[in-house]
Amino acid sequence: MKLSVHGVPHISVRTAVTAGLALAGLLATGASAATAAPTAAPAGQRSAAAAALAAPDIPLANVKAHLTQLSSIAAANGGNRAHGRAGYLASVNYVKGKLDAAGFTTTVQQFTSGGATGYNLVADWPGGDPNQVIMTGSHLDSVTAGAGINDNGSGSSATLETALAVARANYQPVKHLRFAWWGAEELGLVGSRYYVNNLPTADRSKIKGYLNFDMLGSPNPGYFVYDDDPTIEQTFKDFYAGLGVPTEIETEGDGRSDHTPFKNVGIPVGGLFAGADYIKTAAQAQKWGGTSGQAFDRCYHSSCDTTANINDTALDRNSDAVAYAVWGLSGETPEPPAGTVFETLTDVAIPDNGAAVTSPLTVSGRTGNAPTALKVGVDIKHTWRGDLVVDLVAPDGTAYRLKASSSSDSADNVIATYTVNASSEAANGVWRLRVQDIASSDTGYIDSWKLTF
Repeated sequence: MKLSVHGVPHISVRTAVTAGLALAGLLATGASAATAAPTAAPAGQRSAAAAALAAPDIPLANVKAHLTQLSSIAAANGGNRAHGRAGYLASVNYVKGKLDAAGFTTTVQQFTSGGATGYNLVADWPGGDPNQVIMTGSHLDSVTAGAGINDNGSGSSATLETALAVARANYQPVKHLRFAWWGAEELGLVGSRYYVNNLPTADRSKIKGYLNFDMLGSPNPGYFVYDDDPTIEQTFKDFYAGLGVPTEIETEGDGRSDHTPFKNVGIPVGGLFAGADYIKTAAQAQKWGGTSGQAFDRCYHSSCDTTANINDTALDRNSDAVAYAVWGLSGETPEPPAGTVFETLTDVAIPDNGAAVTSPLTVSGRTGNAPTALKVGVDIKHTWRGDLVVDLVAPDGTAYRLKASSSSDSADNVIATYTVNASSEAANGVWRLRVQDIASSDTGYIDSWKLTF
């Protein structure tokens, strides 16, 4: 990545969301909306009513296997995978072989930079509207100093594994899917600029969105989202909101990775970034974990950018986010019908006579506000229900009291359905069930809860 710019615990969410993806033609119209929740097994949510349309979990082991191969390629070719070197061409051949075997139509585009031949690899998945293209790309080259495993084996491998997931699922999106791996990014975005400059104007207009992934596994990671096309930006923000992971806008150097040539000709762009050689602040470390006062990637553009230079949690989350965006932005399904149930099955312990706890639930794919008679189904296991205060908290922070405490209410458990007039609240967003035990000697947990829209 052309930018001068641990320890985040992995979240396991086992959630069933009865919803479909609802991004119908948003890139084409410029409208904004939330997307359905991801299906990541270790870190996402599942769309039960539209499972065939929902994005798959991208296996971290598969992404890391690609990184191992890129590391081996560098080791066998002078220690790097830089433009004009044998390691770069071997990297192209590795990725191309995987895509060819999976059924993609691949094209290798040659260009010249610095007196050496460079290569872009472009892969098209059969089907989808050829006049509406969602394109995903990452630069495949390293600097000459090292193997370039985070920069940018991480983005390249996540993009590759997402493409292979498309093939495994035999995904048939409404829009056409195209994936790309760029050469000579480290010399100034040479490969991606060559590709865009040689696209006929009519073909440029068919690309409804370009997603760029450059450095997704930084060892002291942040979670940065490109501040470009609002629909693409919101798609990534929705994914991370579903995990309860805050994001920041990527500010380390807009215009210095491969989305720039696309943006410069008016193509909507977006992407993700885990950080390079800028220093993580104390506020960022508090928000994301890791070490303040230290670079997001201390091995940026160095020989130590090896397979040891990867944060697994960041790479896993970001890889899942790639698939989430590809599926969400290329699909087109109606808004879920009235009566759709969004439910989380994640257990949340309630401390005895302690602070309030919350259980998040992402609602997506809706339009407008929540209903006047929003049904809130609650299943709380507790040995003395009278100790509990239960609230529904809307995405904007407004709290709706569902149940007050009562010293005379000695029954076990809170298993009930409440009705809330939430018509002043936007339907899409992260809703929370908040529960507090205000007396001692009894324990319990949130077993599950749901919203019916």
